Amino acid sequence: MKIIDVRTTPVSVPIEAPLRHANGCHWGRFVRTIVEVETDDGLIGLGEMGGGGESAAAAFAALKPYVIGHDPAKLEELRFKVSNPTASLYNHRTQMVAALEFACLDILGQAWGVPVSDILGGRLRDHVPFASYLFFRYANAGDGSGEVRTCEQLVAEAKALKAKHGFTTHKLKGGVFRPEYELECYRALAEELPGDRFRFDPNGVWSTEQAIWFGRHIEDLNNDYLEDPVFGLHGMRRAREKLRTPLATNTVVVNFEQLAANVLQTAVDVILLDTTFWGGIRACVKAAAVCDTFQLGVAVHSSGELGIQLATMLHLGAVIPNISFAADAHYHHLVDDVIQGGKVSYCRGSIPVPTAPGLGVKLDRDRLGMYHEAFCRLGGYPYDQDPLRPGWAPLVPNTDWADHLDARVPQIPV
Repeated sequence: MKIIDVRTTPVSVPIEAPLRHANGCHWGRFVRTIVEVETDDGLIGLGEMGGGGESAAAAFAALKPYVIGHDPAKLEELRFKVSNPTASLYNHRTQMVAALEFACLDILGQAWGVPVSDILGGRLRDHVPFASYLFFRYANAGDGSGEVRTCEQLVAEAKALKAKHGFTTHKLKGGVFRPEYELECYRALAEELPGDRFRFDPNGVWSTEQAIWFGRHIEDLNNDYLEDPVFGLHGMRRAREKLRTPLATNTVVVNFEQLAANVLQTAVDVILLDTTFWGGIRACVKAAAVCDTFQLGVAVHSSGELGIQLATMLHLGAVIPNISFAADAHYHHLVDDVIQGGKVSYCRGSIPVPTAPGLGVKLDRDRLGMYHEAFCRLGGYPYDQDPLRPGWAPLVPNTDWADHLDARVPQIPV
């Protein structure tokens, strides 16, 4: 079996309302690149990567000489072909390798009649639990719905998600407003949802001193962990020395060299494994095994997935023996998806692991076409910019916070 073609389709899929984060905003939609790998026996495997648009399409087109004619079962060889460690100093192919690996595993599962989790060693669980992923949100410009800016709105959103999807763990994305206000909001969540678990992520924009201050003020809560309160392994190490709450990261340990450094001189307790950032599902399984050896916690990270990457997260969550926490997912913010059947449903806070051969999802060609047309019409958006703060960019550590009293609504085309 040989690869005969690689095709890409950038899409723009709407979300319920713009999601605010420490470095900018998701402007009312997720831009993703759908990858299709076709073999000489007619099988088509699916992959997905974040953002990209025309640039991603051009980058994948440039990879065709590396990929055409390759056996999709030879995944390690493909990894070195596309992302040789030395040559990759001059490009950025990790996420592209991941998308190609997703598609090749999908092809192999279809060819062998087994789900990807069986190829990875066999599932240990049939459902993967997820956390609600709470953001401060601008209101939807179309109907004014979806705003999350006040403590009351945040608590109401968390309770609505819990009632709808069954979540018992809740993650708050912070770093938008001053830390004192976000602490008030986080503690309000914990007070209103007794017995549930919580985690907080300011995306690494605090100083170490701010991280220590915040961390000490939440130590009495039912925390899973404090995620990326500062940027850099040494800053995390300094904060960890002063705090009792475990620290987690998806930014400063995202490859094996950084994981080795963290093992030798621990700065982070919980490694959040992202199937895109690490370069594929297999790399995440390997990293989880290293974490198991050194008794580091692991969880599944989210980078704004559609249904294809969600499937990779589910297969990963199914096969890791030492997964310690509910997975993250932006998925419940989506209005729709590009896969057949539309959005996958949660049940009691979990999503079932696909059992069909391969990744277990198929493209809905009508939806793919509709959201590709939306991308062609709207283009990308500046993820690292806030639509109501033109010219603003966060410093690290940041000192220029958004105003939580500002109730303006950005007029963003969707």
